Amino acid sequence: MVRRVSGVTHIAEPIADVVLPCLDEAAALPWVLEHIPVGWRAIVVDNGSSDGSADVARALGATVVDEPRRGFGAACHAGLLAADAEYVCFCDCDGSLDPGLLPDFVRQVALGRTDLMLGRRRPQGRGAWPAHARAGNLALSRMLRRRTGVRLHDLGPLRAARRADLLALGLTDRRSGYPLEMVVRASDAGLTVTETDVPYRPRTGKSKVTGTWRGTWHAVRDMRAVLRLPPAPPATTMPAAAPASVEAPAEAPVEAAK
Repeated sequence: MVRRVSGVTHIAEPIADVVLPCLDEAAALPWVLEHIPVGWRAIVVDNGSSDGSADVARALGATVVDEPRRGFGAACHAGLLAADAEYVCFCDCDGSLDPGLLPDFVRQVALGRTDLMLGRRRPQGRGAWPAHARAGNLALSRMLRRRTGVRLHDLGPLRAARRADLLALGLTDRRSGYPLEMVVRASDAGLTVTETDVPYRPRTGKSKVTGTWRGTWHAVRDMRAVLRLPPAPPATTMPAAAPASVEAPAEAPVEAAK
């Protein structure tokens, strides 16, 4: 929202929805939800958890979306469809990234300085980012540059954009290629993609992807398939509603970080 007071333009702080794809993250959820910015909505997309993650999120005041189709992209896209704010953010639900950093991401988008802001992960402490995961990320960044000309150092999951822009991209990957497809399609559509440094902490629990060589290989395979896709025009229509089940948030509010 833009206001003019005494000839000076003031931009009110934008509000966003934060999509949190979740698979067995009950231990990390309290910390993550505590760091959601005040007034923002946390959308926890439960992707088949068996540890009570959905109940924890619901008790802490988050909106819970049930997405039974397994896959990181399936969870992210279900959250995007469930969002209704002008701006939508994404953040891992494992405690490795601080959603409290997202207001500046959204501010840069709102000011027109970028269309898609990504967080470039900077490891904090040993074990935050395994060597094989870094190597895979570096290789993909180079392939992305060759495919699109976009110069990124990381395909970080902490990101923000306008919801309408993301829906117009017509994203189709529902596995590990989703984050990369978002960047590729944004570039194809002429959107500006930018990155900024963010601290990357050791995650709570074991990663389903980068925690193993096999998981990393599957992710790289999915993303290489995305890079082989030919440029496609943006979608002309936006989905009307999410196919996932959305529950209303509980009465308990999500507090901001102290």
